[in-house]
Amino acid sequence: MTPHIRAEKDQIAETVLMPGDPLRAKWAAETFLDGAELVNDVRGMLGFTGEWRGNRVTIHGSGMGMPSLSIYANELISRYGAKTLIRIGSCGAMQEHVKIRDVVLAMTATSVSTPSRAILRELNFAPCADWDLLKAAEAAARGRKDAQIHVGGIYSSDVFYDERPDLNEQLTRHNVLAVEMEAAELYLLAARHRCRALAVLTVSDHLVTHEALSADMRQSSFGDMVAIALEAAFA
Repeated sequence: MTPHIRAEKDQIAETVLMPGDPLRAKWAAETFLDGAELVNDVRGMLGFTGEWRGNRVTIHGSGMGMPSLSIYANELISRYGAKTLIRIGSCGAMQEHVKIRDVVLAMTATSVSTPSRAILRELNFAPCADWDLLKAAEAAARGRKDAQIHVGGIYSSDVFYDERPDLNEQLTRHNVLAVEMEAAELYLLAARHRCRALAVLTVSDHLVTHEALSADMRQSSFGDMVAIALEAAFA
C-alpha cells in the first residue's frame, strides 16, 4: 500500500490505463473489463482491475493536472510494478484541421513546467511516447471506421484557465495539435523508470472554432479511446 493507493501489490496489473476522472475509470472498467474489482478508493480516486481478452488491466484515475498524475504514476510504477501506462482523456484542439471527436495520439508533449522540472533543472528534456505503443495505437485507430486520428505533438499545460493567448498563438503556429494537462509528466516518468507510456486523447473542445462536445458525445467518444488504448497495449 501507498499513501494514495490502498491496493495490495498483486491487485495492480502491469498495464494501467489512466483517465483523469475517477468516475470515467469506473465507467471504463465496467464497460470494457471482465471481472472488474475496485482496488482503490483513497480520496475518491478510484482504481479497478480486471481482464480484457484474457489480459490483466488496471484502470486508475489520475486526477487533473501533472502534479496529481505524478503522484499516482510514481506509486504505480515504483510500488506496484506498472510497466505500461496509457493516459486516456480529453484535449482541446489547436489546429483547424483537427476536429471535435477526432483522436489525437501524442508523439511528444511540450510543457512550460512539470513536477520533474526540479530534477531536470536547466535542461529542456523532450518527453515522447513509446514508439511501439504509438505504432500499435495508430494501427488500432486506423482499423476503426469512424475514427479520425492525428499523430504529433501536443502541449501539456499546468493551468486550466490559461491567460496566455500569445503562447497559444505560438503553439498553434508551431503545429501543436492539442492541449491537455497530464501527458508531459507521464512521459518524463516513463523515461526515468524505463516504462512504456502513451497518451490517447479525444478532442472535446476547440480553441480555434470554440466548439465543444456535449456530455453524451464525450462518453461515446471516450469509448473509442479506451478500445484503441487496450488494443495498443496488447498488440
